[in-house]
Amino acid sequence: MSRIRVVIADDQPMVRQGIGMLLSSEPDIEVIGEAQDGAEAIKLVESLRPDLVIMDVRMPGMDGIEATRRLIRERPEDPDQLAKVLVLTTFDEDAALYGTLRAGASGYMLKHAAPSELANAVRRVADGDAWIDPAVAPKVLNTLRELASDNPEGRPSLEMLTPRELDVLRELADGATNTELSRRMVLSEATVKTHISRMLMKTGCHDRAQLVALAYRSGLVQP
Repeated sequence: MSRIRVVIADDQPMVRQGIGMLLSSEPDIEVIGEAQDGAEAIKLVESLRPDLVIMDVRMPGMDGIEATRRLIRERPEDPDQLAKVLVLTTFDEDAALYGTLRAGASGYMLKHAAPSELANAVRRVADGDAWIDPAVAPKVLNTLRELASDNPEGRPSLEMLTPRELDVLRELADGATNTELSRRMVLSEATVKTHISRMLMKTGCHDRAQLVALAYRSGLVQP
């Protein structure tokens, strides 16, 4: 059984140690590195190629939001090599939520979550799904509502999506299956699933059908 290779980025050594001990006790998870800030996390991702980064938001120097943006949004040319990001933080304010969603994180959890929930979130995000802590889910919905209200044309906003995610959405609106998307865009099906999960999380849509409807309502594609 292959193990999920994880890097932990947090400026507090005791926190890193605690998370590392917790995850290392799981048979399918392996902690392969620790970083004290965003810049070090990026270097570890480049050298160790983990499957997932557990990223704190507030760190000295480069914070978790900027590090996530550089890891995810600035590297669309090599999507199969991207490490997924699960944000783990004590902060549940709107700015942190909005920033991590824009940056491309696949999950957002608060540090007081139960250990079993953290391990489950790591598995889900590593598998290409999205994960939002139930405690902050209402804030995510409020953020999306605010984005919609700020749209002067009153149409759904897709501004949080990356160019690659917009390409995937166009293919979805054309009726493509995951297999067809994989072939057309030269991506693995796991990467296609990751893109779709991130779009669902960012837009608040519940399924592919709602994503397609959003693509038409926003004007991204025409009937």
